[in-house]
Amino acid sequence: MKLQHQNWLVLGIWTLLVVAGLVALATGRWSLAFVSAATLVLSMAPTVFAERIQIQLPQSFIAVIVTFVFASIFLGEAADFYERWWWWDIALHGMASIGFGLIGFLFVFMLFAGDRYAAPPIALAFIAFCVSVAIGAAWEIFEFAMDQVFAMNMQKSGLLDTMGDLIVDMLGAFLGATAGFLFLKGRRFGGLAAMIRQFVRENRRLYSKNDDKRD
Repeated sequence: MKLQHQNWLVLGIWTLLVVAGLVALATGRWSLAFVSAATLVLSMAPTVFAERIQIQLPQSFIAVIVTFVFASIFLGEAADFYERWWWWDIALHGMASIGFGLIGFLFVFMLFAGDRYAAPPIALAFIAFCVSVAIGAAWEIFEFAMDQVFAMNMQKSGLLDTMGDLIVDMLGAFLGATAGFLFLKGRRFGGLAAMIRQFVRENRRLYSKNDDKRD
């Protein structure tokens, strides 16, 4: 992973996490040190994994991923934003679920090598929706595990928090899948379809049958 290729926002967040972790170690604040290290590793993991499997992540994707992980784990837990702002968890889950919807669509579209005519757009969008909801459910399991193993409080009110998150996940997944549907239909849906187009353009080998001239 080449740090010089990252934008200022990503580098700024990573630098802040390193400094926060070192200060926490120096002052004996072990929980903060752990959260800082975990946030740093999780925010870098998608980029490292993408390089291993030879996928090009656009800068916009990396920035969104790093910002989300930072806001969710470090600000949410270490800075206690979940308790300070009642809407913080809802906003993050909405953001994540839209992203999962885009990821789900890109994955399904990749299985068809970018062939727009291999299946009806509504079918591809539905599969992307299901993938996104599955990822959201896996995240809820992760929150449960963190609470049980490290005595954190990621689930907050338990069942109500989990069900609320899953509902938001479904709404976000619908938006992400809709962006994929409109992309296949040649229409625009804010910046979401543009992100899909950028990813497809930078990973042409995975979408070899894509015939969109605008890519």
